Amino acid sequence: FLDAVDRVVGGLEKKNKIITVDEKKHIAYHESGHATVSWLVEHASPLVKVTIVPRGRSLGAAWYLPDERHLTTAAQMLDEICAALGGRAAEAVMFDEVSTGALSDLEKVTKQAYAMVTMYGLNERIGNISYYDSSGQQEFAFGKPYSEDTAKAIDQEVSKIVEGQYQRAKQILRENKDKLTALAVRLLESEVIFKEDLEKIFGRRPFDKEEIAAPTVNGKGTAAPAIAAAPTVEPAPSETQP
Repeated sequence: FLDAVDRVVGGLEKKNKIITVDEKKHIAYHESGHATVSWLVEHASPLVKVTIVPRGRSLGAAWYLPDERHLTTAAQMLDEICAALGGRAAEAVMFDEVSTGALSDLEKVTKQAYAMVTMYGLNERIGNISYYDSSGQQEFAFGKPYSEDTAKAIDQEVSKIVEGQYQRAKQILRENKDKLTALAVRLLESEVIFKEDLEKIFGRRPFDKEEIAAPTVNGKGTAAPAIAAAPTVEPAPSETQP
């Protein structure tokens, strides 16, 4: 099933793409960084698979199983931003330099941070204000619905959120550098790893949901998994770009 999803979403495997040994090592640590941070923060989506097999424009990708949420808290959004920055943070921790591979990650976290500040009222400095216009009339306006001072404050708060989670991701990886290395080595050896591989290195994820009892019907109850049996598997926006 996952192979079919890979082909549909990620594209065909690029067996003829030439990747140097050094690049492959960077990609492996980048993707392992995503996997490690998402495993160790509470609200990141559960990991399904990590691969460094090139597909389409992607040089590697981490796949997750998003929780079904109707509401999202600030803590959940911050954990998601932290996990998305795990790839770049791993490059910084392991190689003391970063690459262009985090393009899609940076795009994602920038949009999330701006949404927290300008749409959802999840920033203390800006307050309980939303500049989101559901009517669509704002696109015809000649200027922004806030002052230059507010615009500057928004940019500062967005930068503070992103940089704060980036430093948090680096700290998590420094504290678990041996496990990050073990995961990257295994990924380099097999090119694809799954949740079971992380459990062997990190142990059971402490935030995983236990099975819950389904409602009884005619006196017969069954155990239902906390995660749906056939959910939509989404590729994380952690795809490493060339």
